Amino acid sequence: MLDNLDRRILRYLQSDPSAPMAEVAEQCQMQSATVARRLDRLTARGILKGQHAVIDWTALGYTAEVSLRFTLDKTNPKAFDEFLNEARHIPQVIAIQTFLGRVDVRLLVIARDMKDYQQLYRNEILNLPHIAELEALMHVATIKTTEALPI
Repeated sequence: MLDNLDRRILRYLQSDPSAPMAEVAEQCQMQSATVARRLDRLTARGILKGQHAVIDWTALGYTAEVSLRFTLDKTNPKAFDEFLNEARHIPQVIAIQTFLGRVDVRLLVIARDMKDYQQLYRNEILNLPHIAELEALMHVATIKTTEALPI
């Protein structure tokens, strides 16, 4: 699927996603035009989905991170869709994941502090539709996080 040149480009971009095209070409020992064509092809194939800024929300004053695990009322056939639609509109929800098993949905939420979280919990989270069960896990430390792949 990928040749060695594609892998070299992707490895470098994972280490420095904001690198200018000329730098990527130099580091990968290719011409800029070749790198540009390959990136266009990787994007067209859906392998490279783009580049984005990663903002450190703690630097903006958000000190609380909570993982909320929900089991939904599965007697309503629209429970998932309605829950997810409402959860998407809560600005403090920074990730939504769905699962097969006892837990149906996980929301990762941030808050400025515990008082802010308590207000968010009471005013937004508990008003989400079709909640059968809810478990909150307070984040203590991040040991490892990466989006880099072993290419």
